[in-house]
Amino acid sequence: MTPSNSLAAQLQQVGLRALPAQLDDFIARAMKARWSAPQILEQMVKAEAEERSRRSLERRLRMSGLKSFKLMADFEWSWPTKIERDVIERSLTLDFLGEARNLVLVGRNGLGKTMIAQNICHAAVLAGHSVLFRSAAALLEELHRQTPEGRRSKMRTYANVGLLCVDEVGYLSFDDKAADLLYEVVNRRYERKPLILTTNRPFKEWNEVFPNATCIVTLLDRLLHHADVTVIEGDSYRKRESEQETAARRRKK
Repeated sequence: MTPSNSLAAQLQQVGLRALPAQLDDFIARAMKARWSAPQILEQMVKAEAEERSRRSLERRLRMSGLKSFKLMADFEWSWPTKIERDVIERSLTLDFLGEARNLVLVGRNGLGKTMIAQNICHAAVLAGHSVLFRSAAALLEELHRQTPEGRRSKMRTYANVGLLCVDEVGYLSFDDKAADLLYEVVNRRYERKPLILTTNRPFKEWNEVFPNATCIVTLLDRLLHHADVTVIEGDSYRKRESEQETAARRRKK
């Protein structure tokens, strides 16, 4: 091994990550700028702090479950016939996180509820918070199939993550066991950690989403006690885009 390679290996052994990968360049810059010993140490600390911040961000993004999504810059505020823009924009500042308040987005399919939730979750990740974004179906299925011990472990994760988003409640029907599991998640986060939930069904119809469940009233009581509930109304974006694409194809014929 060359001296620099040997030094890089030693730096890795003591837990440094940024410096070993750029050691030759770092030494060259230090010599050219004639850094003093304190300056060298300051630059080492800066490089390692930036690398740890980058790796932490990558880890939080990976853990969050966020896939690709449209940015709020592409959101057409004028399309819905009803939308509380001030509530959504305030939520994008993450003010509700410190208050352990919930955000509930209600509206029919194709109005951007998921897009809004994804953007808020992404902003939270960038701000240094741990985030989990899950569809209701995925979350409840994951909890349902676990062993009792595994379920307790997963429940702790859902209860303690900095921000949890449960997307698409109401798109599928669930049994009463699923309602109990969702209640347990909401209850464990109650007044402790914020929750984002999106639903295409008004709350009076949740008995149809969770038939025979006895905990719906209590679930909604916990969910909505400290919450901003905003309703979005209008026609589906996706339906409009489909109609526009069909019209464009017809014009080409």
